[in-house]
Amino acid sequence: MAFIDFWKKIEPKKENKFAHATYDALFTFFFKPNLTTSGKGVHIRDAMDLKRTMIMVVIAMQLCYVVGTINIGYQHFMALGVHSSFFEAFHLKLVFGLVQLLPIFVVSHLVGLGIEFYFAARRGHAVEEGFLVSAALIPLIMPPGIPLWMLALSIIFAVILGKEAFGGTGMNVVNIALLSRVFIFFAYPTYISGDTPWIAGLDLENKVADYNWGHLMFNPLFETIGWSTFQDGHPIIANFSGATPLALGYQSGWVVTDPATGEITGGILSQFSALQMWMGGIPGSIGETCKPAIILGGVILLATRVASWRIMLSFALGVAVMGLLFNAWQATPYMNVPWYQHFGMGGLLFALVFMATDPVTAAQTNTGKLWYGFLIGVFGMMIRVMNPAYAEGWMLAILIMNVFSPLVDHFVIEGNISKRMKRAKQYAKGS
Repeated sequence: MAFIDFWKKIEPKKENKFAHATYDALFTFFFKPNLTTSGKGVHIRDAMDLKRTMIMVVIAMQLCYVVGTINIGYQHFMALGVHSSFFEAFHLKLVFGLVQLLPIFVVSHLVGLGIEFYFAARRGHAVEEGFLVSAALIPLIMPPGIPLWMLALSIIFAVILGKEAFGGTGMNVVNIALLSRVFIFFAYPTYISGDTPWIAGLDLENKVADYNWGHLMFNPLFETIGWSTFQDGHPIIANFSGATPLALGYQSGWVVTDPATGEITGGILSQFSALQMWMGGIPGSIGETCKPAIILGGVILLATRVASWRIMLSFALGVAVMGLLFNAWQATPYMNVPWYQHFGMGGLLFALVFMATDPVTAAQTNTGKLWYGFLIGVFGMMIRVMNPAYAEGWMLAILIMNVFSPLVDHFVIEGNISKRMKRAKQYAKGS
């Protein structure tokens, strides 16, 4: 019996709304729709549907997950002053990262998809799994030590008020992943801002490593093999600082040197090199640190035409324009950061590739996409450089432009109508 015959045989009755919604979601995940347009005529035929489009975005994120997992462990052991080489005690860094990331990943999917299934059953329609991409994005934009109950609460808020209240998949006004992050930012700011949230597994009050059973359960295995183990209560280094490049940049700019010796005494370069920020060996959100991984994801999205190159390009141009203006102004230390170095700091590239290009909340017209991306770059840089309370900027800039993207499209369409009317009147006069 063919696999599809088995699935058809176990199909529940449609009267059982929740069971049928669950069945339909799994069935359409494995098989393409059997209702297709004719091969003749003017219909456009394409192998991509909603689920496959979302899967391509998830595939594009996978390297961010891999590098982010390892960096969680790397940053933890850097705070302890041990295993400072990237590949030293690699097994500990990998296991530590997995223990921190997997619960976040599971909670994100269970809570979000659970809400999707519930509303699909209540409304009597198929599960659209519109949360699939958001569920994959949310762990990547969170700190590695975020409390799981707080994460669940933010997802419930984002999905219900930001999406289901507007009608579900394809109807949301703002990016759901960013809405969950902004909920935590305003409701529980100490868990997602400042220097402390970006390195997990530390008891900052007693200044020691703080492992749970998920970490320590691997110690017997590692001892048997003769590998290094987790040492609960290991002291944190005396000069530990969880400061990110963004925080250092706002405090003292790109670099501060001693006039007499030329030695670097402050600024971003006092703790991080440009290469280090580019490759991802820095504190930050789980998936936003490694820029090559993000760029590879962007290439996949562009090659499959899932994301708009117009938004990406205009976003980068907006950052460059504002960065050059700040470099010329130099009213604060942060304005001294070279404009091109901003691309290696914080979540700029991640926002450019995965957040601003959300096809639902972005502008829809081609010209509108150019303005939409450009204004995100401009507003994001203004918030990042000029706002002392928030050293990033892309979350707020994208959400602002999500709200105004319909207005951007409106002006573009009205402009096109006006141009066509002028051409029609000129043609009428000429004839």
